[in-house]
Amino acid sequence: MKIALAQVLVALPLLGIAGISSGQNAVDGVKFEIKSLDDLEIHSAKLDGAATPANPSVAISDYLGRRAIQLVNRAAVTAKGTPANGETVAIVTGSDFSDGTIEVSVAGLPGEGAQLGVRGFVGIAFRVAAHGVQYECISLRQTNGRADDQLRRNHTTQYSAYPDFPWHRLREESPGVYESYTDVDAQGWTRIKIVVRAATARLYVNGAEQPCLVVNDLKLGKTRGQIALWVGTDTVGYFSDLVIERRL
Repeated sequence: MKIALAQVLVALPLLGIAGISSGQNAVDGVKFEIKSLDDLEIHSAKLDGAATPANPSVAISDYLGRRAIQLVNRAAVTAKGTPANGETVAIVTGSDFSDGTIEVSVAGLPGEGAQLGVRGFVGIAFRVAAHGVQYECISLRQTNGRADDQLRRNHTTQYSAYPDFPWHRLREESPGVYESYTDVDAQGWTRIKIVVRAATARLYVNGAEQPCLVVNDLKLGKTRGQIALWVGTDTVGYFSDLVIERRL
């Protein structure tokens, strides 16, 4: 099924759709309630010398009182047999986005048997190219938000751009610029809002009036593409109540 994002009312498989439009026809929006998995296109990145991509799975699930999409990333393995960093996207097929606002409720925890460094990586990819070959991403490290270690707290939010600007490159080249602290409860739902304009993005968490992360130089520039649910290495992520508002 293709999704038309301008003034539509569609019942999609699990994330719900209600079209909304401003009086000046400058904005249109869609709420997704995805009930079928046929409208999600899954791709996994092959990173850090992995011999194979991550092994993902997607399902409709009940989590903390909500119907949600469950997206699981099982770590890829390097040629040496050790886990590698990896990420998985579930593209909402037919979506189309350049500038606007994306809102979604997320939850995420390390998967069973995950390495100690896994933090529950969950977020949204936007301006996703065909087949997930490149995209911008803003994500949370869910278990960092209330950690006792201040440095871990400072790494709760993250911007990255696949494939050339992974988080570790950005941290090494520009420490503290593309990540920040925000309060998130790893045992509950977190509402995130990403506002994208040209080469800038702002992340707002749980209805805050001010952004907790400001990105002034999106690495892909002013492009357009699809929207995708995103999880990182060895993470079980949940997504509910996705709303996309495009600025035309």
